[in-house]
Amino acid sequence: MGITEILLVLVALLAGVGVFLVGVHFLSDNIEQLANAKIRDLFKKTANNRLVNIGIGAATTAIIQSSGVTTVLIVGFVNVGMMSLFQATSMIMGANIGTTITAHIASLQEFDFTEYVKLLTFVGIMVTMIWKSDKIKSIGFILAGLGMIFIGLDLMKSSMMRIEETLEMIFRIVDNPFLLLLIGIVVTALAQSSSATTSIIITMAAAGVTIGDGGNSVLYMILGTNIGSCVTAVMSSFGTNANAKRASLIHLLFNTFGSLLFFIVLLIWKDFNMVTFARWFPGAEAVQIAMFHTFFNCICTLIFFPFTGVFVKIATLLIKDKVKEEKICSLDDRMLSNPALAIDQSNLEAIKLADISMEAFLSSYNAFLNKDLSEVQEVHKKIDKANLLNKAITDYVIKISAKTVGENEKYISDLYNNLGDIMRIAEIADNFTKYTKRQIDDNLSFSTEIIDKVTIMVNKVNDLYVLTKELLINKNKDLIKEIDDVEESIDNMRKSLIDEHIERLNCGKCKPENSSIFINLVSNLERLGDHLTYIAYTVK
Repeated sequence: MGITEILLVLVALLAGVGVFLVGVHFLSDNIEQLANAKIRDLFKKTANNRLVNIGIGAATTAIIQSSGVTTVLIVGFVNVGMMSLFQATSMIMGANIGTTITAHIASLQEFDFTEYVKLLTFVGIMVTMIWKSDKIKSIGFILAGLGMIFIGLDLMKSSMMRIEETLEMIFRIVDNPFLLLLIGIVVTALAQSSSATTSIIITMAAAGVTIGDGGNSVLYMILGTNIGSCVTAVMSSFGTNANAKRASLIHLLFNTFGSLLFFIVLLIWKDFNMVTFARWFPGAEAVQIAMFHTFFNCICTLIFFPFTGVFVKIATLLIKDKVKEEKICSLDDRMLSNPALAIDQSNLEAIKLADISMEAFLSSYNAFLNKDLSEVQEVHKKIDKANLLNKAITDYVIKISAKTVGENEKYISDLYNNLGDIMRIAEIADNFTKYTKRQIDDNLSFSTEIIDKVTIMVNKVNDLYVLTKELLINKNKDLIKEIDDVEESIDNMRKSLIDEHIERLNCGKCKPENSSIFINLVSNLERLGDHLTYIAYTVK
């Protein structure tokens, strides 16, 4: 075989790898887009039940088809405090099981019906060109991606078969178990995808290429891919808090311990593959590898499942806590790979922003009651903190927008509107500090009766906030009626207080210089109630 022919074969091989990876990308991205809500619901069900968390990790990874992406999400959740290390450890175990689905898809190339599956590429692209619906388009891309996976596998297989003797000669030489393990680690670390590496190994087997001396040799490489897959999670933990680093370390420890355990078993039991998978699936080398991959991860999970707490303790001992620093924002870019989860996290931060703004408002009212300028300074600190958090959330939502299509766009629009309404609360708090300053500078005063009535109105505003916050968190739409009633009572109080004030002015019972502050103050309270109601009505 000449140099030109070898180059053409290599081009075909690399083209096959490229088509395969694009197919996986189309498939996983669009399945994830369709299943965004389900993935979000799965993560919300995390609990201290280890079996549940293993199931969530496995199901999520089976949908996303990447343990790396799932583990990065888990690291992100731990980083923002939404998930404990105990929960994360179980989910990481489940993710290792879920990731094996790609290997099973790759192993299907051994069956004749996959020739027809390639037609899905044409069908899928036609669907995306004809239909306008985003959901239908996603289904089209899923079909096209599935077809491209098998086209890529076929290209790889065909090119490998053309140089089967050369590959055979190369991999026959590489029969050292430690070297095969290292190759699996390095190739997967570079590709940052155990699914891609495993699929290439499976394709080599389907093309008739024997690795090492046969027997367990190919299984050593599969063990290496499991260790190499940890690189993505480790890299994603850079710049995170101690717990997030611990989550990525647990992933590395789990995969390394499991791989080394099986490595020792395979070294001792030299005909393991021959008496198990080769006998159970005769003549189907690709299926044998895929089944071993699943078997390995399931057995490791069963073995280490009772030692979840031990993994957490080891990680905690190895990675010490740093001195705590106050974080303005807990948003994490790792969540951006799943827009639905990123939107949920942004909503939680928006509630945190609302808490800060309401604290500023209530403090500003206390400053007004007490005529206390020192308290005004504390109010301004809270408003500054709210401004910083608002900017961080807004910047993050812009990043989500760049990755979002379809129904999530409506949620982002509502989130933008809510941020605006929340910041109006902070502005009203700032207005109250001005009323306080003017009250002190002009030596103004209000009767106890008037202050008591205004305080009742402020308390109603606070009640409205409590109801709105509960609605945002629990999505209990039955609260809308109660919110409307409280908001209406605030509107009625404003009208009643202003009417009474005008009557007192006409009777000479109130100083005219008080008028501006009083009318603006109660009007601001009504505005605050309106903004809270606007927020409540964005809950779907």
